[in-house]
Amino acid sequence: MKIVIVGFSLAGFTACRYLLQNAPGNSIEIFTDEKYPYYPRPSLYRVLSGESPVSDIFIYPLSWYEERNVKVHLGTPVKSINTSENHIVLAGGESVSYDSLLLANGARSFIPPVKGSDRRGVFALRTIDDALAIREYAKKRRSAVVVGGGLLGLEISAALRKLGLKVTILEFAPWLLPRQIDREGSNVLMGEFEKMGMEIRCGAQTEEIVGNAEVSGLKLKGGETIQADLVVFATGIRSNIELAKEAGINVNRGVVVDDYMRTSVENIYAAGDIAEHRGRVYGIIPATTEQAQIAAANMIGKKVAYKGTVALNTLKVAGIDLTSIGLVNPETQDYEQIRKIEAEKCLYKKVVLKDGKIVGAIIIGDRKSAKPMTDIIKEEINVEKVKNKILEKEYDLNQLLKK
Repeated sequence: MKIVIVGFSLAGFTACRYLLQNAPGNSIEIFTDEKYPYYPRPSLYRVLSGESPVSDIFIYPLSWYEERNVKVHLGTPVKSINTSENHIVLAGGESVSYDSLLLANGARSFIPPVKGSDRRGVFALRTIDDALAIREYAKKRRSAVVVGGGLLGLEISAALRKLGLKVTILEFAPWLLPRQIDREGSNVLMGEFEKMGMEIRCGAQTEEIVGNAEVSGLKLKGGETIQADLVVFATGIRSNIELAKEAGINVNRGVVVDDYMRTSVENIYAAGDIAEHRGRVYGIIPATTEQAQIAAANMIGKKVAYKGTVALNTLKVAGIDLTSIGLVNPETQDYEQIRKIEAEKCLYKKVVLKDGKIVGAIIIGDRKSAKPMTDIIKEEINVEKVKNKILEKEYDLNQLLKK
């Protein structure tokens, strides 16, 4: 069977590796407009800060794919899909046939339609080329504003600070990381970022990027202007649905898929940031990995259903360990919330409980608790009898998993 994958970020790479492990006899071709082999996007911050050269963030060199008979076409955009004749058309006009097609061409950075956002010195970070362009531009600049206090915005801010720039972070929500943590956890994190020399403004709305040809500042709603030589937007992503839409495949915010990651065309699948499952585009690494594996499994004839992904982020934010699992900011009163705060140690823990079971957790500054806490949530273990102990340093979460 000839399998074609469009896109070579995490979804495309994960599907490729799954197919090599589980169906090595198939022909695999990958087409991407990227100039580089697969690299994890979280590693872009190391390129931006200068900690790593570009080649160091590749998971495998191109030779690894060649040795396994995977044809990777870098710098080769797909122009269209002919669903009735089962082939794609490349930007250069060449047609490539497929038996099964995976759309893994992800998403692009979203820059809000702010006046002045077309000035020189305004960026978003999504690719290696973006990281290199920001790094080069920053060389002769002194100050930067990062719009967006989510995971991406905080990592960009830390990288720019390492380059020696004065950094101001603007977040529209009342606190940092509004999707991953609560106000109390944000306060702990803000304290650490302020120690690094960064200024943070929450509840801030950008009105205009000011300057002549180049950026000289950013005007907030309310009239205040912040001086800046460089502005980076970290304000979310938008799925690259255009290719699918033009081919007549059903799209909404993303490419609509069923529980088997199939699109509205039977032999075409989608996974990752481009896929919309049951009305949701996840945009998180665990979902992308699960979806890509399930799509690949179904492409080779297995019958594996995707049931959604528990929201999970375990990572370092500017060197600070942070884990966010499940429902962390319940909007109703029928949840119990237990917290432990040691701000001076950059330690914050919180669990959200319902009917004696943990349905969400935030852990800052304690990486070893992340996996057992995740397993406790996934296995729906009742912790009612020990709920007042589980956040203590001395309590071993693993004992709940042994029962």
